[in-house]
Amino acid sequence: MENHQPTISPMVSQIEDQARVTFYKKTYTHLAGAVLLFILVETLFFQIDFIVEFALSLTGGVSWLLLLGAFMLVTNYAEKMAIGSTNKNMHYAGLILYVVAEAFIFIPLIFIGMAMSEGGAFDILNQAAVLTLSLFTGLSAVVFITKKDFSFLKSALTIGFFIAIGLIIAGTLFGFNLGLWFSAGMVVLASGSILYQTSNMIHKYKEDQYVAASLGLFASLMLLFWYILSILSND
Repeated sequence: MENHQPTISPMVSQIEDQARVTFYKKTYTHLAGAVLLFILVETLFFQIDFIVEFALSLTGGVSWLLLLGAFMLVTNYAEKMAIGSTNKNMHYAGLILYVVAEAFIFIPLIFIGMAMSEGGAFDILNQAAVLTLSLFTGLSAVVFITKKDFSFLKSALTIGFFIAIGLIIAGTLFGFNLGLWFSAGMVVLASGSILYQTSNMIHKYKEDQYVAASLGLFASLMLLFWYILSILSND
């Protein structure tokens, strides 16, 4: 009787050039799909008054901290679904769950951005989107051109995110505005995260983990979009 051993997918860095290009195409196709789904879900949310009002009601004090905590738990679970499972359906379920969670937590910020737009309801949103995509493209190009492994950024990013969470909690509890410099610092942190996630796509992922790779890139992209939109909304 034959033993059927599970197929172990090779690392992207170890496969042939054509297969590697195919992996990159799949990853960025799924990233584009995640962004499109985010736009569709966000648009749907804004058509339902109850959801918008509920999201806006959670933006003050302890409610905002509870929302952030719930968001972190949901997105952490989604990442485990996309990365830890061997089931492709679970990979997609994790990505979709992550996108929906991002769309919900973005409701208050997009609401503010639309309210403050002088050149039209989507003026600030369009500016933020263009700046985000431009910076994302430039940072991604740096990784591909240099082929440098940016995994050394992991420790700095982890420390940076813990400091940011601490400042957000303190600002919420004690009622002080973190201000423009905090948002600027988070843009730098998000940029580092894009370098790190793009480098991981090239050096750390396996050939069948393109959904997980796209989720990591999507998370960094949305973090960058959040703080660029925050800066423009408070200009």
